[in-house]
Amino acid sequence: MKTLLKTLMMVAALAGAATGLAIGPASALVEIDVNKGTIEPLPIAITDFAGGELGAEISSIVQADLKRSGLFAPIDKAAFIEKIANPDQAPRFDDWKVINAQALVTGRVSKEGDGRVRAEYRLWDTFAGQQLSGEQFFANGANTRRVAHIIADAIYERLTGEKGYFDTRIVFIDESGAKNARKKRLAIMDQDGANARFLSDGRSIVMTPRFSPNRQEITYMSYESGQPRVYLLQLETGQRELVGNFPGMTFAPRFSPDGQRVIMSLMREDGNSNIYSMDLRSRNTTRLTSSNAIDTSPSYSPDGSKIVFTSDRGGRPHIYVMGADGSGQTRISFGEGSYSTPVWSPRGDLIAFTKQSGGQFQIGVMRTDGSGERILTSGFLQEGPTWAPNGRVIMYLKQAAGSGGPKLYSVDLTGRNEQQIPSPNFASDPAWSPLLD
Repeated sequence: MKTLLKTLMMVAALAGAATGLAIGPASALVEIDVNKGTIEPLPIAITDFAGGELGAEISSIVQADLKRSGLFAPIDKAAFIEKIANPDQAPRFDDWKVINAQALVTGRVSKEGDGRVRAEYRLWDTFAGQQLSGEQFFANGANTRRVAHIIADAIYERLTGEKGYFDTRIVFIDESGAKNARKKRLAIMDQDGANARFLSDGRSIVMTPRFSPNRQEITYMSYESGQPRVYLLQLETGQRELVGNFPGMTFAPRFSPDGQRVIMSLMREDGNSNIYSMDLRSRNTTRLTSSNAIDTSPSYSPDGSKIVFTSDRGGRPHIYVMGADGSGQTRISFGEGSYSTPVWSPRGDLIAFTKQSGGQFQIGVMRTDGSGERILTSGFLQEGPTWAPNGRVIMYLKQAAGSGGPKLYSVDLTGRNEQQIPSPNFASDPAWSPLLD
């Protein structure tokens, strides 16, 4: 990532410089309100960027990102009346209004003398006849997909008022081979399934990878030498560091919001599973729960003041919330069935969870006090939700009956936009990165 920071940067705003058009908040385009329960996708035209095959490739990635969000409805290029010859000039707005393109994206991609790629885009409000935004970026040749994701994020933010989530990655467990001898490897890929690569060789079982909230670093479990160990892995350098070797069983380590601690569930000699936090600098551990039950799957609130977790202290697994010091442990779920894997939204407003009820596995969300529970998707087997950094989309594993193994899926908070995420093999335990620097 450090190399990329030197080669990928926003160098200018193309604020109508070539056209004299003003950029302002007033426009005829009705911007998307992502807080509505049902959202009608915005018709948007995304032209092939000037610059030959590379320009067309980048614009197609931008289009795929926006379409996959469920908030945008890209118009078929066969319907386009105007062919954009010069993206620096204002388009013929009437030609775009007649096909109901409420927003229009044009752009150009070129190669610089030093080998870098220059990509620029302009976003137009066709009904108001004005430019809404425009930027240009430089990247080395290996990072052209990132440029496309960054452009898609910029368009998403300008039209929704929310941060995008396309310039991100997913770390997960790749599963291959026969069901009774499955090889599990730590893997990583872009959020759209591109650029998949392996981070481990499969000689040891790996589980529950989790991203740091502020660095390109992950924590995960590995059963090397038959013992559960928790590791930190720096994705930029490949450097691996042992956090601890924990006898018995260790479950689901996660980072604190400041990245200075990990929280996990440890099974001790008394046979109970309780929640502990570990300071990554001193390696000191602090016990946070002391119940005669199974307390597991802890996750911090984004401000670090609270922890959500699962406990069967009431006879069946339910969701509890406590202070970061273990105080005030309070049950918040009361529905039928069993709850597991709660994860606090990056926005702080919701908790995602897995629920098993009526012979089905469900992915749902509830408010942080347990009210407003909503099931987003149900199926034969699905679990392990992870949030996009903007708190609007959830990814999880899903397996259909008789399919042979799990795959990764995403769903937005409306529950209407569920999509499979491509992966090389079967896949489980996804964790979404923060936006890349």
